Amino acid sequence: MSQPLRLAESPATAPAPGRRPSSLDAVPALAERLAQQLEAGAAERDRAGGHAAAERELIRASGLLALSVPRSHGGWGGDWPLLLRVVRRLAQADSALAHVFAFHHLQLAGVLLYGSEAQQRHFLRETVEQDLFWGNALNPLDLATSASRSGQGWLIDGRKSFASGSVGSDRLTVSAWHAATQTALIAVLPTRREGVTVEPDWDAFGQRQTDSGTVRFERVWVSDAEVLQPPGVPPTPQATLRSQVAQLIMANLYLGIGEGARQAALHYLRQHGRPWFAAGVASALDDPYVQHRHGEFAVQLRGAELLADAAAGLLDQALYLGPAVSAEQRGEVAVAVAQAKVAAHRAGVEVSSQLFELTGARSTARGLGLDRYWRNVRVHTLHDPIDYKLRDLGRHALSGRYPEPTAYS
Repeated sequence: MSQPLRLAESPATAPAPGRRPSSLDAVPALAERLAQQLEAGAAERDRAGGHAAAERELIRASGLLALSVPRSHGGWGGDWPLLLRVVRRLAQADSALAHVFAFHHLQLAGVLLYGSEAQQRHFLRETVEQDLFWGNALNPLDLATSASRSGQGWLIDGRKSFASGSVGSDRLTVSAWHAATQTALIAVLPTRREGVTVEPDWDAFGQRQTDSGTVRFERVWVSDAEVLQPPGVPPTPQATLRSQVAQLIMANLYLGIGEGARQAALHYLRQHGRPWFAAGVASALDDPYVQHRHGEFAVQLRGAELLADAAAGLLDQALYLGPAVSAEQRGEVAVAVAQAKVAAHRAGVEVSSQLFELTGARSTARGLGLDRYWRNVRVHTLHDPIDYKLRDLGRHALSGRYPEPTAYS
């Protein structure tokens, strides 16, 4: 069997909860071991759907939930290029659980981008010390959740859909619409707080174990100390980098799925492939059209990978600048991320679909589960329209105009 792209080959031991490792050198081996654990049974879990509680505990036990937490708060202090390579590797094995893992780190990025120093210290330290798993209830297009002032805090009512990682989470990042200012409040609260109900109602045909349920809020109290961004506060270039973190996470998920699909096709061809009678060869691997198509796969995935890595480097530089990052620097990140997202979108969808043209009718057997790669990437690439990324890139090429900072660009 062709080996998937690996971050490391040797096993490693996870750090004890609440303790950081002595070196980031341990991360590749830990990520590789976790990927292999998640890969076992991935096809069966995809068919079953539901909440992968045991596998989420494997992620927790790996210690990698603290990877993006700064060392000053007890975490690993990993940068985004490293974390996104981990996401990509996990997505090769199980893209739904890679999604849950990545969106945990997206919420931590929100704390770092929106929160005060005191909030960062509190929320990030307790994340490390208690091995907390974060979920997302910050869907910016769903305005069915409202925030109203109440004493020294806020009351949140309504619901949030597409709340990735919410089922089984310990903390949620929440956005709620404030009618008076026509802006959103962004806050952190425990998932088990009174008035919060998480409904495991995600029923898409792909990414079936992302725990993307609906979260309902019934007069949920949020203190001022839990509010990362109050209503009416104009976003800074630094704060708007959160959307770039989210978009680049998605690009790396798509890349991981595409590489997983390519590896699955190679494995099938080596084990079960039959050459087409007109090829005049004894092995499917010697069929010139099979070779041609795999060459196309390699070019598509490698090109998208290079763009994703370049964007990750720019993103990390902008995040390092903190409040000093300029609108122009933020714009350069947005252009690079849009390029990576378009390329990864196309590569993931094309490779996961075209693999069947190489492997043939027998590879569509339900028991093999090869369709999960296409279903997973097709569902996730609908997150936001790729045409608007291309529009933004075209505008920039024609006029130098940077993408307008939104929750998606």
